[in-house]
Amino acid sequence: MKQHVILITCLVALAPLLPAAQPAEEIRAALKTHDCAIHVHDTWVRDPYIILGPDGYYYYTGTTQMPQEPKPADIKYNTGLGPTSRVGWHVQAWRSKDLVTWEALGSIYTLKDGFWYQAERETFDKAPERQWRIWAPELHLVNDRWAVIHTTPPPLAPKVGAALALSATRELKGPWSHPLGAKVGRRHDPSLFRDDDGTWWMIWGATEIAPLKPDFTDYAGDPVRIGPSGATAKMGHEGCLMRKIGDRYVLFGTGWSTGQMRKGSYNLYYATADKITGPYSERKFAGRFLGHGTPFQDREGRWWCTAFYNANVPPLPVEGIETRDLSDNAQTINQQGLTLVPLEVRLVEGDVRIRAKDPCYAKPGPDEAQRFTDHP
Repeated sequence: MKQHVILITCLVALAPLLPAAQPAEEIRAALKTHDCAIHVHDTWVRDPYIILGPDGYYYYTGTTQMPQEPKPADIKYNTGLGPTSRVGWHVQAWRSKDLVTWEALGSIYTLKDGFWYQAERETFDKAPERQWRIWAPELHLVNDRWAVIHTTPPPLAPKVGAALALSATRELKGPWSHPLGAKVGRRHDPSLFRDDDGTWWMIWGATEIAPLKPDFTDYAGDPVRIGPSGATAKMGHEGCLMRKIGDRYVLFGTGWSTGQMRKGSYNLYYATADKITGPYSERKFAGRFLGHGTPFQDREGRWWCTAFYNANVPPLPVEGIETRDLSDNAQTINQQGLTLVPLEVRLVEGDVRIRAKDPCYAKPGPDEAQRFTDHP
């Protein structure tokens, strides 16, 4: 009976037009069972990123609208794209001890705190602030300091590139320094990864990587292009990041199921390698509707992936979604806000196997262009 109650909770949590996150007691129950998706935070967000800090808090950020901006109901499912975009130029953050109750930390960083605001002030002054954007910010801890890394798109680009800023202390706030300066360059969806030997790598696009010097003042080597082998030689087009699981490097990337922009479901894929520079395996399927999500481990070592609303229409009902062809438009079951989806991560015959555990996310849909050998 308990399993049936939890399953119903999962379905209700992702039903269309849910106005807010699930009640705390439902979230706690689903976190404990680790078998279904949970809508844990209700805010306008894309590209949600979560990191577990050394202080025991989970820190959460993502692409957001401006703080204190009115949130009328008609923009709940704004895509954040094109001339009607409501994406802002502040990095907002939250923290939580339990993934249930979230404390707002406010704007921890803005474009005015960045290197480019001083270096290209004329470019900023020519573009109205309502057109400034920060996309896909991530938080990393680098030698007891916080790093913020993000993309800055047009109209500030191409003169304004990506950004990498370091805090002065372990407190998640300014002042921010920019040791890499303009050398950061133009990088789409930049991410950071610390290897076992202490080397930090920057990852961007789909996909290039380069090592950084220990003081972050420059790259320590030329960029190397990596990606899956076989017929599907690209991870996708954005949202790439790296994890080390066991002895394997796991490259995650994002693409649309159909291989066409904004057609189908926004999915998360992965490939594995013995060395960070490759060669990598063929592209494998991590989860439907998990595009640009963050795989992370909780305190118990269990894996989760963040998920968010990315579609051209309001969220779909989950009934029958596993066999529904979504190829005619960009569609999702995710509500606006932060959804957590449990992952099964195992070592199988010396390689890493990753599966979304909720059946609504677990398998490719009929609109998937790639055919996966382990997903008949």
